Amino acid sequence: MSRAFTSEAQNEAGLSDIGERAISPHRNLVTPEGLAAMEAEIGRLREEMARAEADADRGRIALVSRDLRYWNARRESAEVSVPDPDSEVVRFGMSVTVEDEDGERRTWRIVGEDEADAARGSISHVSPMARALFGKKVGETGTVNGREWEIVALDAAR
Repeated sequence: MSRAFTSEAQNEAGLSDIGERAISPHRNLVTPEGLAAMEAEIGRLREEMARAEADADRGRIALVSRDLRYWNARRESAEVSVPDPDSEVVRFGMSVTVEDEDGERRTWRIVGEDEADAARGSISHVSPMARALFGKKVGETGTVNGREWEIVALDAAR
């Protein structure tokens, strides 16, 4: 929107600059835990909105409204996916242990974009590593950034 159409009060409060949170163009696959976290975040934001409205904090209302729009849109498009426990190939929701040429091992759980946290061992289903491994079996390899990773174990259990 053009700045010409924002009110002076919005500009003074810095509200015209917050923008929307980008929505991914990819399928919104989520694990059951990811869906629960999404719903908890929506509940938390609704409580925060009530507090911001009670305080008449326009800046906080704008930020929380933006985040609520994002999470409501993500909840609306969420597709819960649970891997078949008997699957012999890498699928969404599975934990995959891979090993590189130097013997370095890593285990990743493949999850939805909003629940991915590499520091905690989970990667997005649209990440290069997940894409390189999908549909492959133990013993097969995937290449990411010039490094070859062999799948050494799969686990569909949470």
